[in-house]
Amino acid sequence: MSFLRKVRLTLEMIKFEHSVFALPFALTGALLAVRGSGLAGARLWSKLGWIAVAMVGARSAAMAFNRLIDADIDARNPRTKMRHIPAGLLSGSFGWGFVAVSSLVFILAAYRLNTLCFRLAPVALGVIFTYSFTKRFTSFSHFVLGFALGIAPAAAWIAIRGSLDPRILWLTAAVACWTAGFDIIYSCQDYEFDVGAELFSLPRRFGVAGALRLSRVLHAAMLVCLLALVDSLDLGVLSVIGVAVVGGLLVYEHRLVKADDLSRVDAAFFTMNGYVSVLFFLFWAADIFYARGF
Repeated sequence: MSFLRKVRLTLEMIKFEHSVFALPFALTGALLAVRGSGLAGARLWSKLGWIAVAMVGARSAAMAFNRLIDADIDARNPRTKMRHIPAGLLSGSFGWGFVAVSSLVFILAAYRLNTLCFRLAPVALGVIFTYSFTKRFTSFSHFVLGFALGIAPAAAWIAIRGSLDPRILWLTAAVACWTAGFDIIYSCQDYEFDVGAELFSLPRRFGVAGALRLSRVLHAAMLVCLLALVDSLDLGVLSVIGVAVVGGLLVYEHRLVKADDLSRVDAAFFTMNGYVSVLFFLFWAADIFYARGF
């Protein structure tokens, strides 16, 4: 098999195109940090470019790492047994090489951003790699995943400012609640397998119906956190409209999935959450660029 085909299969395995889930929130954190920072022109675009590289590198490393660590579990799960590694389409050695290269790309991007980002890069990798082990010992693995994605906007703020403003943690909390909520929905598909394999998840702990109720609570909490951020950073009406649009999309997402009918989980997970992240970014970026005179 050619090297390029292996790379293509690896990108397919990690669903590279789904980097869109977290990247818009990271870029929003960066744009919020830019307000009043005096950063503009080529320097600004360079920063945003390296933030995007860091996000893609970190997510690629995390996803490939997860597929490698979970290969034995995936091989036993009827839903996932045809994933690339258990199906024999990719070797573990190539996967580990991809993790190493992606991690180095992330660390290089952090180095190019600023000293604090570079020093925190190993910590960030530790957080995102830890998630892959959590389903083996805690039902709250969804929250670890939420935190792993939630640190992205705070990291982007640090990339722009070189320090952390506690107010941006409202966006970290919002992304963490959003991610944990949709991961709970997705994991409902594996309820029976998790029970049989004695893996930990909230659907296994509370049942599918209880897990879906908790997911709705988390998504409501996301909206509260976003409104708190609007207030703390004195954002404009476009940001509030963006929150309302996100709320409407989340309501529709939950209407797609029922405890006795999980046939539309993929639509709820992939399609709707892609819309959530992109539309959120568009409304908030518009607020920052136009309504606030940036």
